[in-house]
Amino acid sequence: MRYNVYSNYLVQKYGEKVYKLPVSLPVSCPNRDGLLGTGGCAFCGEIGAGYENLPASMTVEQQITANKEHISPKYKAKKFIPYFQNYSNTYLPADQLARYVREACQPDVVGIAIATRPDCVGEAHLDVLAELQEELKVDITVELGLQTVNYHSLLKVNRGHTLAEWLDATLRIKRRGIGVCTHLILNLPWDTADDVIENAKVMSALRVDQVKLHALYIVKGTLMADWYQENRISLISKEEYIDRVVVFLEHLHPDIVIQRLIGRAPETNTLFTNWQTGWWKIKEAIEHSLAAQDTWQGKKCDYLNGSAVCNHL
Repeated sequence: MRYNVYSNYLVQKYGEKVYKLPVSLPVSCPNRDGLLGTGGCAFCGEIGAGYENLPASMTVEQQITANKEHISPKYKAKKFIPYFQNYSNTYLPADQLARYVREACQPDVVGIAIATRPDCVGEAHLDVLAELQEELKVDITVELGLQTVNYHSLLKVNRGHTLAEWLDATLRIKRRGIGVCTHLILNLPWDTADDVIENAKVMSALRVDQVKLHALYIVKGTLMADWYQENRISLISKEEYIDRVVVFLEHLHPDIVIQRLIGRAPETNTLFTNWQTGWWKIKEAIEHSLAAQDTWQGKKCDYLNGSAVCNHL
């Protein structure tokens, strides 16, 4: 493969296919409940990101069991990673988070993924996660929503934090031996191809473990939807998104695992979703473009350790 594919990484690490199981916790977000703001990020709908999740009123164990019954026969997976997906899953007391992690650690669970905001990762959370990782012998990964390293764009989408909080959280998480996955949107209306390259460079410089790419979709009822309908923002073409992913991969360190190249997105209640094209078709187009250009992840990762200059001395 021309990039470090997540499914291949999991097979190499655990010896067989592993499947992520979405789990909803009864949590909110400080950018919604008034602590930092209300209404959330400009692109985030009322239901957050977990539009396919089971309700948080079900226990963690019930959600995992139900999802395994649905997924196991279809995908032939026997090992699983429960993914605390929706909203900010460290936006709760550390001891409560620990209880959810323990409940999720069934015998066939090899890892836990926890999605959250960079400014919601406290030292108490990292204490319990590091202890549980050692005690339960599971690999824990914190998935941080950043979206872009362009802090001007972060302000425009009302993230409630800037790049600094992500840098701080990433460094502290890595010091504990916990994995870091960063979520990025490569087609925010204000970001350029230079921002895409800088995204890759920052991810590489901090040696994040994994990256998950999204394409922006426009949810009805959001501030972004208002801007879109009022023609205050415009989105790049599908072809340019494909080009941006290729450039991003070229500048990304080859050891970083790519969880996905484009996200699945709901078609209902949206004004724009992946250029009205199946996500798998866009993924295939990206892979075709990599092959056609004879390029690959890390091909242009020549800027670390002073190499851009020192190699010429």
